[in-house]
Amino acid sequence: MAAPAATAKPAVLDELQGKFGTGILATESPRDAIPTAWVGRDNLLLAMRYLKTEIARPYRMLYDLTAIDERVRAHRDGQPSADFTVACTLYSFDRNEYLRVKVPLAEDHASLDSLCSVWPNANWYEREVWDLFGIRFENHPFLERLIMPRSWQGHPLRKDHPARATEMGPFQLPEEKAEEEEERLRFRPEEWGLKRAAEDTDFLFLNIGPQHPGTHGVLRVVLQLDGEVILDAIPEIGYHHRGAEKMGERQSWHTYIPYTDRIDYLAGVQNNLAYLTAVETLAGIPVPPRAQVIRVMMAELFRIISHLVWYGTFAQDVGQMSPVFYMFNDRERAFGIVQAVTGARMHPSWFRIGGTAHDLPRGWDKMVREFLAWMPDRMREYDKIVMRNKIFKARTQGVGAITTEQAIDWGATGPMLRSTGLAWDFRKKLPYSGYENFEFDIPTATHGDCYDRAVVHVEEIRQSLRIIEQCVDNMPEGPYKSDHPLAQPPIKDRTMHDIETLINHFLGVSWGPVIPPGEALGAIEAPKGNNGYYLVSDGGTVSYRTRIRTPSFAHMQMLPDMTRNLMVPDLLAILGSIDFVLADIDR
Repeated sequence: MAAPAATAKPAVLDELQGKFGTGILATESPRDAIPTAWVGRDNLLLAMRYLKTEIARPYRMLYDLTAIDERVRAHRDGQPSADFTVACTLYSFDRNEYLRVKVPLAEDHASLDSLCSVWPNANWYEREVWDLFGIRFENHPFLERLIMPRSWQGHPLRKDHPARATEMGPFQLPEEKAEEEEERLRFRPEEWGLKRAAEDTDFLFLNIGPQHPGTHGVLRVVLQLDGEVILDAIPEIGYHHRGAEKMGERQSWHTYIPYTDRIDYLAGVQNNLAYLTAVETLAGIPVPPRAQVIRVMMAELFRIISHLVWYGTFAQDVGQMSPVFYMFNDRERAFGIVQAVTGARMHPSWFRIGGTAHDLPRGWDKMVREFLAWMPDRMREYDKIVMRNKIFKARTQGVGAITTEQAIDWGATGPMLRSTGLAWDFRKKLPYSGYENFEFDIPTATHGDCYDRAVVHVEEIRQSLRIIEQCVDNMPEGPYKSDHPLAQPPIKDRTMHDIETLINHFLGVSWGPVIPPGEALGAIEAPKGNNGYYLVSDGGTVSYRTRIRTPSFAHMQMLPDMTRNLMVPDLLAILGSIDFVLADIDR
């Protein structure tokens, strides 16, 4: 496939080269058109400080930080020699654009200066890279494994690490090893820089989780308490890790779609959309207008489904029992539409490369209109029993508040960011799947606390209903899938007419498409925030590198700042307000 047409060099790359000269090793314009600069390892810290605080219209958010094992990659034309690459993605709200900064590393010098002094959220990203790739970050405050158990041998996202259990021998857990693993889980405050006592008091350390209803899954939070006051909170993640990125590098481009459903398992096809946006950008596959509108309609339906789960369980977290039952009933109505359209419910895996699995069924519009007529009265009822409830307000107003500056520093997006007053929605700012053709508002709030996060979620349900109504009223005619040769599965219009087409269809389904070499980020406004798939193709039938940037991972890092000097019950209100999913954190 021909390379994209040459475009003018992005201004930020000229600015970087003017500032750092030979410290900028190379520049790229990848398939996703994100400006990309290769920086020498000795210049990274200076370059990042410059990009965050000194450059005009700065890149204030560290959106993601990950790595690539380059040692068996064949297509690296124009890139500096490297055994490993550390790839940082920044975001500028002033420029409304991403910037990718890469650092090439040799295997025998796989270390970098930590970025924690520039961005606080670099902490977990760097720990994850150390854990999964073995790249060290000098001066990191606590460079320990984050996802894998501390006793794990090796670094799983290296290409020489086994990808399947059958390659690793049978699992064994003798009594001696079990005792060792339990001992490793013992929380030792000194390891985290925490004191056991002050001059006039001994501190209490309380484990909440990893099995606790208030943590919404297998999350462990260790609290340092002075009486009932939280002095510090240490979230420990990784209990739900399933190797989703590693699996993305062994499945074909097509067969990986069902795996994406299980990341944010409440968001259904929203996961498909983020992944497929990256694949289609890599392959240059245009999506027909009807397929785009179908995708938008189903994605917004799943936004409502996800928000209803959040709404009911959040009310339950602060003491209300009834709302969760009412809202799950509404969720079932929405699932009735999903099942009629896709044949499945929570995990339909229904979007495909180039479109959708099939067209809308007869009578779909009647079902959707009935749901649109049902929900407004329900939402007004929920306003009365939840949002106007005095106890709900007392438990949530002024609790866990963050500012816009804090949110950006920690990489917060979605309702978390909009609750601080910043009207930033990627469906409007960087539209995808035709969102630019829809009218809807960006809900915001003011205080950035638990209550305001609820205000934003609730209004987003109403805006999603508004978008879905436009889909029903303006559904275009035409194909539901692209006829591009790399669209998957291929259209079957001639598979029973000639053997060549049958062979191509068989290979397309069994092996999957061969995606041209390159890299692309597909980032969308998912229910919980910005969800991005950063994919690297080496010109084969599988992804060379699959990176999943999830909003829940970024948001959970904020927990210590949000809970400090509050009470233990406030922690559960804050956890409920964040709207996270453990699979979204751990992948």
